[in-house]
Amino acid sequence: MGNWVVNHWFSALVIVIWLGLNIFLFVTFFLTFDRDEKYHYTRRLLWCCRRTMRKQLDHNLTFHKLVAYMIVLHTAIHIIAHLCNFEWYNDAQQATDNSLASVLSELHQDDGLWLNPINSNTTTPLHVAFTTIPGLTGVIITLALILMVTSSVEFIRRSYFEVFWYTHHLFVIYFAGLVIHGIAGAVRGQTADSLKEHNPKECAPYYTEWDKESSPHNCKEPEFGSIPAESWKWVLAPLILYAFERVLRFWRSCQEVAVTKVVKHPSKVLELQMRMKGFSMEVGQYVFLNCPSISHWEWHPFTLTSAPEEEDFSVHIRAAGDWTESLIDAFEQQTPKIPRIKVDGPFGTASEDVFRYEVAMLVGAGIGVTPFASVLKSIWYKLQHADQKLKTKKIYFYWICRETGSFGWFKNLLASLEQEMESSGRAGFLSYHLFLTGWSSSMVGHAALNVDKATDVVTGLRQKTSFGRPMWSNEFSAVAAAHPKSVVGVFLCGPGPLAKSLQRCCHQHSSLDPRKVQFYFNKENF
Repeated sequence: MGNWVVNHWFSALVIVIWLGLNIFLFVTFFLTFDRDEKYHYTRRLLWCCRRTMRKQLDHNLTFHKLVAYMIVLHTAIHIIAHLCNFEWYNDAQQATDNSLASVLSELHQDDGLWLNPINSNTTTPLHVAFTTIPGLTGVIITLALILMVTSSVEFIRRSYFEVFWYTHHLFVIYFAGLVIHGIAGAVRGQTADSLKEHNPKECAPYYTEWDKESSPHNCKEPEFGSIPAESWKWVLAPLILYAFERVLRFWRSCQEVAVTKVVKHPSKVLELQMRMKGFSMEVGQYVFLNCPSISHWEWHPFTLTSAPEEEDFSVHIRAAGDWTESLIDAFEQQTPKIPRIKVDGPFGTASEDVFRYEVAMLVGAGIGVTPFASVLKSIWYKLQHADQKLKTKKIYFYWICRETGSFGWFKNLLASLEQEMESSGRAGFLSYHLFLTGWSSSMVGHAALNVDKATDVVTGLRQKTSFGRPMWSNEFSAVAAAHPKSVVGVFLCGPGPLAKSLQRCCHQHSSLDPRKVQFYFNKENF
């Protein structure tokens, strides 16, 4: 474009949009790519800040998606704006009405000081798209963006994670193309020297008399040059930070990891206990695992189920796709050599704040119990050592499973907690509730016949299993009545519909009086 565009208002709009796109690209690189690492360190930096500020970090995935939507929107506007400009340039090239647009189009076609890149009636936008650097890089980065966006929908992420994982790394091509996109100088403006002899506002009305002695204000013919590419300025600093971060994570993932124990649980769940030099964690954190014998490039997140007080760290892996099934099969094979595992992390989550609340409600659905296994194990150690710094006075734990075999994952842990709390005189510290959603009438009848037994017929624990789903409104009402002046942290690792129900209950049962009971909702995001 330049100072002489037929529609000045559209030119200004495009400039504003372009600046907005650059800002969003910077924010995207700095805060959303490798969001796990930045989320982890930012959470540590804000450990002393207010709860509401720290909670905003738990929306990092939502922010990541929002920035992606804005990039798509600005890219669409950018493409449409260029198509409109080329149409106007083409009209100006073919115009014979001696208008301002046609005069500007004919200037300096032979000396490189031209404004209109279309110097032939046969030049088309398609020709420009595939024969020029801006056009070709624009097509490439647009295709890369389309592939990244379409492969990021939930169905693809859940069912074909490998497709999502590999196509998402096209962002390297996207930003490389973005840096190269403007180097050919397709966007042009009036040169600084020309502006001294030709003021656009004063000279535009007299365009038929330029370079003539009779020209008012002594207006010379305007000269135009390429506007230097500046996109690299917006991505250089984030690129350096990103490269440093990738080197750090690569070095960390190369540390030797020893698999100390492998445990096979019901419902095709595998527990890996590992040890790595210098590994330090907090409750509820997660790590990325890679198995080179399956894939050198795939890294998958798994919540740590061990406690910070333990020497080894552990994860529970449920078969939920090709990669996890291959990993479980690899460890189930009776071979003398255990598959090599790489670990990157740990990374922070909302569950780190559990012990910041006087009262905590932990809700896990199926394998979503894993972050709370870490919390419960840590509680067991704190009770054993009579930790006086423990701020939490009461924990309510809800575990919802579809099948009875799932309870076997952490049944022993709950049994140990029951014994430890009773022996330490804090039997009321933990109140846990187990819910079975996949049940039959015969199972319910059997449980009813044995209702007077000291232990549950399903789990063997003292706490009896409930059949069906929790009545969350009743549960929140009971907690609010038991703790009328407490701040209650509600933590969930489970599906979206359950998150909406719990969030709604938090709003409904929080008192308008800030001195009375307040519920704060926290959800794990991967």
